Amino acid sequence: MLSRCGSDWNAAQAHGLLCGLIAILGTDGGVRWLERVLPAGTDPDNALVAECRKMLETLFGATWQQLAERQSDFSLLLPSDTEDAGIRAGAMGHWCEGFLHGLVSERSSPELRKRLADEPLSDVIRDLLEISRAAVGEDDDDEANEAAYVELVEYIRVAVQLAYEELADLRTSRNPAAEAVSDALH
Repeated sequence: MLSRCGSDWNAAQAHGLLCGLIAILGTDGGVRWLERVLPAGTDPDNALVAECRKMLETLFGATWQQLAERQSDFSLLLPSDTEDAGIRAGAMGHWCEGFLHGLVSERSSPELRKRLADEPLSDVIRDLLEISRAAVGEDDDDEANEAAYVELVEYIRVAVQLAYEELADLRTSRNPAAEAVSDALH
């Protein structure tokens, strides 16, 4: 859908970006995300663009709710398990790239920069940067590749939830209304 709307972002990368923006901006991240993934100058009256925007808004709502409610059902938007391991590993790498881009692409405060440079977030960033370079081992069997993939996806999922939690007080100071909505859901 994204490519049909003229976006340069793939689904995994766009979802990673969304999660990074939500982690630092809360609900404001959804608006910034749509501005980035939909090409500038797209005709809002175009039925395809309208359908894409609606789908993206639904994805934003579900993702924000999963993170804000601190649910263990938070999941990454990645290809299904029936896809080739190489495709899934590439998508996982793109997801990490998008997330990291979301964390650092907004104008940041000195407090955010400090928080991202300190543990545990510095470890998360370093690990996700490494995972973004992941590839399927040619010498590994399918079972070993699958086990490694599942383990990395779980690590990323937990790392994103940790980043969201670690940045909660910064989101509150930037966007008290968004956090009030989040708190009301609990």
